[in-house]
Amino acid sequence: MPGKRQHPEEHGKPAAAPPGGAMPERAMPEQKGRGAAHNPANRFDRLELPWDPEWLEHEQVTENRGWRPATEFFSDTSKSVLSENNSPDLGFRWSLNPYRGCEHGCSYCYARPSHEYLGYSAGLDFETRIMVKREAPALLAQKLRGKSWRPEPILLSGNTDCYQPVERRLGLTRACLEVFLAARHPVLVITKNHMVLRDLDLLEALAAHNLVSVTISVTTLDPALAAAMEPRASTPSKRLEAIAALAQAGVPVRVNTAPLIPGLNDHEAPAILTAAAARGATAGNYILLRLPHGLKELFVDWLERNYPASKNKVLNAIRDARGGRLSDPRFGSRMRGEGPRADAIAKLFDLTCRRLGLERTLPELETGLFRPPPKAASPPPAEPSPPPAEPSPPPAQGELFDHP
Repeated sequence: MPGKRQHPEEHGKPAAAPPGGAMPERAMPEQKGRGAAHNPANRFDRLELPWDPEWLEHEQVTENRGWRPATEFFSDTSKSVLSENNSPDLGFRWSLNPYRGCEHGCSYCYARPSHEYLGYSAGLDFETRIMVKREAPALLAQKLRGKSWRPEPILLSGNTDCYQPVERRLGLTRACLEVFLAARHPVLVITKNHMVLRDLDLLEALAAHNLVSVTISVTTLDPALAAAMEPRASTPSKRLEAIAALAQAGVPVRVNTAPLIPGLNDHEAPAILTAAAARGATAGNYILLRLPHGLKELFVDWLERNYPASKNKVLNAIRDARGGRLSDPRFGSRMRGEGPRADAIAKLFDLTCRRLGLERTLPELETGLFRPPPKAASPPPAEPSPPPAEPSPPPAQGELFDHP
């Protein structure tokens, strides 16, 4: 858990709250710009600190101000930065996540339960308490200089988005790309943020040696639905703009229609693929909605707050594609689902890809150019990266803590 405050950077004062405290549903205020409305209890904790309903009533009614959690950042002092994956469902072995937790606040994010390993909640904590791996570029360079290292593509990020808003200030993803370029090492990038274009110079240089491909996640073309589902991610039009700019620069780019949510956005897959192909994407992929652990309750709550009239239709459609359940963790089925509805989604997606000339995967990246990066390539950036073209999201940042 975070320790003593050492570097306050306060731009707003949220109401006091117990870490991981669960807010009673009957007292939940609407959280503008957040995917979750409360903090459900951590599944690993025996002790739960509930909110006092009388205090909430005083804050919301008497004071008329509600509860507005600010975003806080904590230094993650992990001694290694690469995570090894052995899932048969995924096409990569190594991933690098400069951040744990994600400001995008996507209501459906399968990474939310991973925040519980840190002692936090999968709810608001996930999007307001962000762990920052400041040493990620240096640790990456150190790993690549190891005598036992053999080059193979590393994914940025895989769990939480490497281009979430705080990246504008910290530039950790850009510094990692600089290490990859110095080492001539292949890297895969996946994001739903237009900010990826800030690093177009590095991506273009990597692409010149067949060392990079980028996947842009486009969940919907409806800006209202996107704003509700992914409150601090780039708009659909900005993501399509990123696809076009990457393709024009010669960077191989794939569109990821993920997650497809039965009964909510699955019907949009052909339109998303068509729009992405028209802008230069050469491959397409999809993942059916996954709701591991407590994410099920969070997503049901999101439906109740945002699409109450469609709640039962969506939940029944998810069950139709998940063998009667809301989630299925089994390898081979967790990404695609099973049953007639899941089969129909797969057939429509594949047919559309064939019609548009979209491959399911991008070409393999080059591994034969690798050279251990020089030590000069490893230090993390000292100055913030230049601001991107699109404006920052409206919410203020909270305080910066140091993690012991």
